[in-house]
Amino acid sequence: MGFISQIFGYPLGWIMYAIYFVVRNYGVALILFTLLTKILMFPLAVKQQKSTARMAAFQPKMEKLRQKYGNNKQKYQEEMAKLYTEEGYNPMSGCLPLLIQFPILFGLIDVVYRPLTHIARMSSEMLESAKLIAEKVLGSALPSGQSELYVLKAFQQDPTQFSQLGDSIVGKLQSIDMNFLGLDFGATPTWAFNLLLLIPILSGLTSLALSFYSMHISKKNALSVQAQQMNGMSKGMMIVMPLMSFFIAFSVPAGVGFYWMVSNVFGILQAFLLNKLYNPKVLAQKIQEEMEEAKKKKKTIVVEEVVQDEDGDQETLTKEQMLSQKEINRRRLAEARKRDAEKYGEEYVEVTDDDLI
Repeated sequence: MGFISQIFGYPLGWIMYAIYFVVRNYGVALILFTLLTKILMFPLAVKQQKSTARMAAFQPKMEKLRQKYGNNKQKYQEEMAKLYTEEGYNPMSGCLPLLIQFPILFGLIDVVYRPLTHIARMSSEMLESAKLIAEKVLGSALPSGQSELYVLKAFQQDPTQFSQLGDSIVGKLQSIDMNFLGLDFGATPTWAFNLLLLIPILSGLTSLALSFYSMHISKKNALSVQAQQMNGMSKGMMIVMPLMSFFIAFSVPAGVGFYWMVSNVFGILQAFLLNKLYNPKVLAQKIQEEMEEAKKKKKTIVVEEVVQDEDGDQETLTKEQMLSQKEINRRRLAEARKRDAEKYGEEYVEVTDDDLI
């Protein structure tokens, strides 16, 4: 996971560097970074919302296939694939936003673990020299995953020991302040009663709030019996995910837990906006209307027939044109019969299809 985190950490590190360079506050930089990622991913969230509504729109067709081929899994899967193709629906499209969140999380962990690399922009040579001095100050080897955080810890304890590295490196070390509202985002929360304990607690509570609100919206907009059943199954996840967020926050630096907390808050706001701007019921109804219109067009069969006009020229008529021509002939014959009836005092006889053959 370390290698994967570093791959995604470099591009995200440049973003954090740019934000931190402007605001010069680590906590504010994390908030702005989270907001920026949410804004960039908002189009994908919209796409996921539309994908969910589209699937709900042809849920009745899926239910019919389930009832018809439920005992034949192979046939059922074939018919489902055919249905997806006909409707232009990709069942995996809704998973894309979730898949993208993992690289962002891994990258952010790398940014938090390596602030000297990503924010202070220190070279590997500078870091190795700083690590050697930090080991002397702390009296022990530095943990491989959090070595840069421990360098900052050592620098805070005895900055004079690092003066031998030169003003450039000392200046870079001084430029990183991972404290925010009395919390050290480079430290890992413990079960001890202190301010850092707030990070896992708030991370779990905001995750619970996001799950509850998302469940409320999903239940309110459930468009089928299956969707309602899925909501029932998701109630367990509504408790599991916040608990996982709470416990995992004790194994990572507080900056990561703070990111989760802020991300959950923005997630609630995003869910609210999506429900207002792209309500699933409204989208599903619109999609159903489009599907019905497309179905009508597919049922329109164009029949062509080659006929000769009065001058002997051939002309190709569609079924609609032929029907129009038939109606014209009907009216002409009716008018002729009316004139004859008035002229000769005869009874008018309605024109039938047999008269037009």
